[in-house]
Amino acid sequence: MLAKAPRGTRDILPGEVEEWSTLETFFRNLCKNYNYREIRTPIFEHTELFSRSVGEDTDIVGKEMYTFLDKGKRSLTLRPEGTASTVRAFLEHKMYAQAQPTKLFYFGPMFRYDRPQAGRYRQFHQLGAEAFGSASPEIDAEIICLAMDFFQSAGLNQLSLEINSVGCPQCRPGYREEIRKILEKNRRDLCPDCQSRFETNPLRILDCKIEGCREVTLQVPEILDHLCSYCVQHFEDVINFLKLLEISYQVNPKLVRGLDYYTNTAFEIVDTGLGSQNSLGGGGRYDGLVETCGGSATPGVGFAIGLERVLLSLEQQSSQLEYTEESRIFVATLGPSASARGLQLVTELRRNGIAAEKDYQDRSLKAQMKQADRVGAAKVLILGEEELEKGKIVLRDMEKGDQREVELEEILQILKNDL
Repeated sequence: MLAKAPRGTRDILPGEVEEWSTLETFFRNLCKNYNYREIRTPIFEHTELFSRSVGEDTDIVGKEMYTFLDKGKRSLTLRPEGTASTVRAFLEHKMYAQAQPTKLFYFGPMFRYDRPQAGRYRQFHQLGAEAFGSASPEIDAEIICLAMDFFQSAGLNQLSLEINSVGCPQCRPGYREEIRKILEKNRRDLCPDCQSRFETNPLRILDCKIEGCREVTLQVPEILDHLCSYCVQHFEDVINFLKLLEISYQVNPKLVRGLDYYTNTAFEIVDTGLGSQNSLGGGGRYDGLVETCGGSATPGVGFAIGLERVLLSLEQQSSQLEYTEESRIFVATLGPSASARGLQLVTELRRNGIAAEKDYQDRSLKAQMKQADRVGAAKVLILGEEELEKGKIVLRDMEKGDQREVELEEILQILKNDL
């Protein structure tokens, strides 16, 4: 029957499009508040991009990709996710030569040959954000905060943030061997997919949803007990920054995500009222992905959100969609304590509808003022260790060139009045 969309796809009709457009507009404005810039990549890429970055042994590459030969006999694939394409664009257009970090966001259709069900389609849509060039755990917290702000401001109130560390290339190989050693005697009890994963990527067994596999893995020790000192410290720092930003979380030591490129931070955001298909989105850090795709070693962190899942959650909760207007403030900080308080401050400003940005590279004040110019900041808040001790902050008007010292606790109301 020609007058029917292919299985796993759907038309978005008038009456629904407005809901999609509202969410997309809200996400775009929120990302601008966080100083992320929009990027749009092709719907199809060279197949090798995904096989190298996502991982040849993942379900996505092995089972779910829509791959075809064009007339030139080149193997092309409809993009199954957005991070690999964003990394490819980051390299091809030499965005690494710009002032870092590079902060990008996107939304659009993705394609996976999967079993269609509620909230899951073969053509589905993702909202995503990626940040390249900073290994700071502060930006891990920022990327999580951005995702949580999107959900909560959209009206979703049954959220649970699950977080874990999946280690790094230094400590993860030993943990993989530990998994193989422990599961060897019960290997036949694993599902066919996990029996294959036993050789290729045993960490994926921990994330299997089949009850038999979940029971077998109960005897596997937590990866958090096998992290190297760097990974332990990084994870502790991320957790502390989440606490600082008052973001509730649950450590899930079984969370490994479905892609091979993750390192250190891995997280997932679920709707506790959606049932078994409850994941709204997730992400993590991928410090080796840019290098895998042919670039120099460059840290990165990001997330992707399933738009269909968000709409399903909103429908079940009868939530209203809202989004804020854009404003521009830059917070310049000097010293570790001031930087942490600055992270807290920009988050507070963003949550009150004021676009805010800060430095994540420990730059000098002069360099931070240049960065403020680049992001088009109308005002700059300057916070050093001395100001922090006094409970003060310097408010500088970039257009007038004047500045004054004000009470730190009053800065939000002052900016609301000025703007």
